Amino acid sequence: MTNKPSEERPTPSPSPGQPRRGQGAWLIGLVLLATLGLMFFFNGMATSRVDYGFFLEQLDAENLQKVTVYDSYVQGTFKTPPEKPVTIDSQGKVKRPVTANGDVERYNKDFEVFIPGDTNTRAQLFEKLYALQAKSRKPAESTDVNDPAAIASKDVVPLEIQVIPGNALNSLLTLISFGVLIATIVVIVLFFRRSREGGMMGGGGFLSSFTRSTAKRYEPSDQHVTFEDVAGLEGVKADLQEIVEFLKAPEKFQKLGGRVPKGVLLNGPPGTGKTLLARAVAGEAGVSFFSVNGSEFIQMFVGVGASRVRDLFATAKEHSPAIVFIDEIDAVGRQRGAGLGGGHDEREQTLNQILGEMDGFSPNDSVIIMAATNRPDVLDPALLRPGRFDRHITVGRPTLKGREEIFKVHVRDVPLDNDVDLHRLAEATVGLTGADIRNVVNEAALWAARQDKSRVSMADFDYARDKVLMGAKREEVMLPSEKEKTAYHEAGHTLAAWFLPGAQRVHKVTVIPRGMSLGSTQILPSEDRMNMSESEIRDQLVVLLAGRAAEKIIYDETSVGAENDLERATSLARRMISHWGMSHKLGPVSYKLSDSDPFLGREIHQQRQFSERTQETIDAEIGDTLRAADRRATDILHQRREELERLKDALMEREELDEKELTELIGPSVHSKDVPAADSMSV
Repeated sequence: MTNKPSEERPTPSPSPGQPRRGQGAWLIGLVLLATLGLMFFFNGMATSRVDYGFFLEQLDAENLQKVTVYDSYVQGTFKTPPEKPVTIDSQGKVKRPVTANGDVERYNKDFEVFIPGDTNTRAQLFEKLYALQAKSRKPAESTDVNDPAAIASKDVVPLEIQVIPGNALNSLLTLISFGVLIATIVVIVLFFRRSREGGMMGGGGFLSSFTRSTAKRYEPSDQHVTFEDVAGLEGVKADLQEIVEFLKAPEKFQKLGGRVPKGVLLNGPPGTGKTLLARAVAGEAGVSFFSVNGSEFIQMFVGVGASRVRDLFATAKEHSPAIVFIDEIDAVGRQRGAGLGGGHDEREQTLNQILGEMDGFSPNDSVIIMAATNRPDVLDPALLRPGRFDRHITVGRPTLKGREEIFKVHVRDVPLDNDVDLHRLAEATVGLTGADIRNVVNEAALWAARQDKSRVSMADFDYARDKVLMGAKREEVMLPSEKEKTAYHEAGHTLAAWFLPGAQRVHKVTVIPRGMSLGSTQILPSEDRMNMSESEIRDQLVVLLAGRAAEKIIYDETSVGAENDLERATSLARRMISHWGMSHKLGPVSYKLSDSDPFLGREIHQQRQFSERTQETIDAEIGDTLRAADRRATDILHQRREELERLKDALMEREELDEKELTELIGPSVHSKDVPAADSMSV
């Protein structure tokens, strides 16, 4: 199942009267930069902040040229920039500040200093300043041109003193900054309104590129994907064939009064090929294809998502017949008012716009909306009703035949060895999606390349399948005692699955640490099982608890390695009792709890439909079911104690045993005639 790359259609050049796509963003950036420049213009000048004591020292040294006194601080200019004083660090060492060139670091010529203390301090400062000013203006006593004192007095510049009450300059700067900021916000709002009123594709607004739909458009000539590239999923392709026929010849259906199916919802697990199917429908019909992700509608500004929806639908109508594909629609189509404090305003406005646009389609609009999600349970009911998404198509995991065809698609460009059996690979990958199978093929090719092989063999595929299903091998080495305990645990799983008819077939057992597990028992469930009986479920509970039972028999205690087994067994037993009515005490009644609802607010609002006493009975029945399964597992392992020891010794020696080696050790399995497939059970 391959998705061949296709080139995006180049964006047409704007007309002379139409602003370019990035023009709005550039204008906003320039306005913001200008605002920052005006706000920090006065702060940008090189001004040093000095201590009040240092300021008084420079005043006594007559190194001040100009002083402006405000209410709480002083700004001024030095005659000669003074050196910065030395400092003493925490270790008592004297440090003299120096520049990168090694010169002594000096203050800037302009400075500012805060006036500490009260009114007396300010009065004393004025007294010193005016005394210095008077001294600097005092003429020389001698008029002799050869007298050095008379010559120096001519070069003395009197100290300039200016007093400004009330910090007037700071207030003025603050007003200017706030005024510029408010003006910038007003300009942005006006630009945004103009862009919305002028339309997205028309390009009338400065922010048209921001509110324009981000959907990628593929022309019919770019559509290289057809139904031939979608391996398996024959039933789904048959359902979509009618959509293809309508897009090719809509008049065939309209002349008999048939209405256009406005929407098709593809739901299924991740990786099953929903996006590929949408591309294939457009490729088969030869129409334009617009692809967008649901999260691309959501932005921080309210109204942008709705604007993008309007633009997307308007563009699709202009190029009809066309397909609009919204991937991950649950990002924007979640149920409204589902949370505790109400929904997200932007998301709900976007959803409302989608609902309105789908209702606004005229019968002659040959535009079909296709959407994909793996969470149909969270979608808003108004989105799912007939008239919007008329068709709901489930894209499930591929069958045995489908998996074999998917393997054939993905190995087209992979050189295979003669021992590769694609049918056997398909049998051993039950439950895997098309994306998983593609990953298996890729991992096999990478592993073969690392081994310097010219072709990919079956052993490479087995390695890749084990890596995908059970995880990569871990580097750490277990202690002998841990390895023995793990071997007993996995041997218990293997024996229970080997001899219980309701369990699945064992494919491989290993005590090599993989992924998050210390060991694994890989089992092969029956192919394409759609239903299970109570006896089969109870046998599976025994298999899940057999590893823990083996530890209890050998060591008379259990370990934390059974955590995953207990979680799975408890979940399965709870569904038996509360969902499937497999309890003699409770009878054929469903006690499904509301904790399956994905929304917190709705879960809190819903009331439980049964009493506390019934809940206690459910808990007691779950406990009884699990204890009965544990007793059965213990009895089986007691009866098979010799096989248990034999399996443990073989796992300690070889670390990994396949189905053939297991048969040689403990005899044939009760599932030896079943069709193989794949799953795994971890410690």
